[in-house]
Amino acid sequence: MEIWINPECSKCHAATDLLDAAGATYTVRRYLDEPPSEAELESVLARLGLQPWHIARLGEPAAVELGMDSWPRDDDNRPRWIEALIHHPALIQRPIITTDDGAATVARTPGAIRAILPAPAVDGAPEAAENR
Repeated sequence: MEIWINPECSKCHAATDLLDAAGATYTVRRYLDEPPSEAELESVLARLGLQPWHIARLGEPAAVELGMDSWPRDDDNRPRWIEALIHHPALIQRPIITTDDGAATVARTPGAIRAILPAPAVDGAPEAAENR
């Protein structure tokens, strides 16, 4: 499991606290220091089942400066959105959690985080979490 965080973000702190409380094993990626590549971002978007405009923080200064709020949200403009998120990683919604089994979530609520956690073991066998 990997979690993309901004260490100054309260939602990121809440997410890691919940992961810690659940005993989850995870790797922290400070995505502002280590921005995702285009391939990584595309992979995460596919796992989330979202488009780049769904995870863009449009209130950020860079988004306002770029005028992203008025950008078309369609296939023709998708590369433009991807490029903006790669060049300005602060525009990426946080935290994002990806799991080894291919699941992913934008972990802004405790429910979203719990949904990504493995279910407790039953008869000694771990089960995948439902509602991913």
